Amino acid sequence: MTDNKRIVLAYSGGLDTSVAIPYLKDRTGKDVVAVSLDVGQGGESLETIKNRALACGAVEAYVVDARDEFADEYCMMALKANAMYEGVYPLVSAISRPLISKHLVRAAHQFGADTISHGCTGKGNDQVRFEVSIASIDPTLKAISPIRDLALTRDVEIAFAKEHKLPITQTEKSPYSIDQNVWGRAIETGFLEDPWNGPTKDCYSYTDDPAFPPVEDEVIIEFKQGIPVKIDGRDVTPLQAIEEMNRRAGAQGIGRIDLIEDRLVGIKSRELYEAPGAVALIAAHQELENCCLEREQHRIKRDIDKRWAELVYDAQWFSPAVRSLNAFIEETQQYVSGEIRMTLHGGRAVVTGRRSDSSLYDYKLATYDSGDSFDSKSSNGFIDIYGLPSRVAAARDVRFGNGIEVPDNAVE
Repeated sequence: MTDNKRIVLAYSGGLDTSVAIPYLKDRTGKDVVAVSLDVGQGGESLETIKNRALACGAVEAYVVDARDEFADEYCMMALKANAMYEGVYPLVSAISRPLISKHLVRAAHQFGADTISHGCTGKGNDQVRFEVSIASIDPTLKAISPIRDLALTRDVEIAFAKEHKLPITQTEKSPYSIDQNVWGRAIETGFLEDPWNGPTKDCYSYTDDPAFPPVEDEVIIEFKQGIPVKIDGRDVTPLQAIEEMNRRAGAQGIGRIDLIEDRLVGIKSRELYEAPGAVALIAAHQELENCCLEREQHRIKRDIDKRWAELVYDAQWFSPAVRSLNAFIEETQQYVSGEIRMTLHGGRAVVTGRRSDSSLYDYKLATYDSGDSFDSKSSNGFIDIYGLPSRVAAARDVRFGNGIEVPDNAVE
């Protein structure tokens, strides 16, 4: 442990955060601890990233393979909540930030830091997600952003890297800003900032073109209390379920999203997303809930799901409100167990079959054939009582001359 003279840096291994290590040291006089998490984003190994951080001047490098933790505790909660911001976006970045923040705080405690640094700009959502999450876990820690707070622009970064002979290789900068993990991929900036411009094929990586799909793919997903546990009869962990559905749904072009999005900071932003596994799994989970949730419980949960997605998007993962919603969502999953059969093809994941021992679907009540156990005579009294308030109100309207006019369609 040191005497609280360190900064913990969320480190990706790229130019921005590699330059930030010596830059922060020069500007603040504090040693830097680099923190890197694998949440399924692919690319370089954690060992490579760790060695680069140390070579750039970090005094410690904290690296974690967090893929299972991310899938188990964050993606599965989003799945149980059918989380789709603005009805379409499955919270690719928003659910990874609380996990990264938790490890940043853990590293700060472990290595004696009093400040946490991240690489966000002043225009995005992630600056809020990191700093609110950090403050929710340990409000004594300070948070800074070199790009936002210390004028660390790209030309300054490149000149600084050359001057300090940092061991990083400059490649041509991508025209897009990309954030990805096992739950999906977010693509923005560049020519996409003009909302009239259509996406080009180089925007996509997780999905193939849905206009030219392979033969349709039938999959059976088994859930236990809201979590996928088998695919086509094979046991899977949450991470394995997501990875397999990314591969299979991605091959069919499922999960491409093009959205004008309302950001937390108050601006509208054009965003592309790829989330093949998330989109397919949420569609299957929602259909199983259709079978297994009681009507009023289901209606409330649909409202809760929408609010949960908004709150988590808005940096409230650790808030009392989300904790309370989580308790409701978890209780609803008690009977969400069974199998969903889906056909994946040409950009669509279509449910074709459902079965569950805990389903509330009762064939004898639903059928119109012989064996029907529904007592239709009961409907007479039900309609009479159910319609009573409307009849009483209608009679009052007639007394005051406000009755509903019925058009005269008689032919002369």
